[in-house]
Amino acid sequence: MIDRVFDRISNTIERILALGFIVAVALNFANVLGRYLFDRSITGADEVQIYVMVCMAFLGAVTVTWRRMHLRMDVLVHMLPTVYRRAISMAERLITAVLACFVSVFSWKYVMQMLILDRRSDNAGIPMWLPHGAVALGFSLIALISLIRLVRLLTGDRDELAADDARGDHEEHAA
Repeated sequence: MIDRVFDRISNTIERILALGFIVAVALNFANVLGRYLFDRSITGADEVQIYVMVCMAFLGAVTVTWRRMHLRMDVLVHMLPTVYRRAISMAERLITAVLACFVSVFSWKYVMQMLILDRRSDNAGIPMWLPHGAVALGFSLIALISLIRLVRLLTGDRDELAADDARGDHEEHAA
């Protein structure tokens, strides 16, 4: 059940970010045309593009985390015996969860400040709680994913253990 929910969340994030990227590219193209052909630019276009990139980075990280596609420096780890690989995997998940929770707490506090103050971007008038909310939401979901996977490892969930092993096998074949 949890896997299906996060698969849907991941797919939804991916589609929304893809549309956002298309909008940002189209806006950039229109802005370049306006600048060079009509000597006018679109006010706030740069802000919109920056905030789309912020969303892509922090919400995209959720999809990357869920799909286990993040970059790793684990060549030596895969040479270790299984018991050590599992211990390192548990430590990674615990550290990721703790740090992501820490960032989430402070990010949500900042989001609430932006919302209460009704702070908006200077040119496009974008409510600033939106891009900051993407950061907070991204780290919150990464923390949740890490905690779920940590619990699965601690309880000996065979699918979780196999997913870790399969990741190492996939990376060896890719190299």
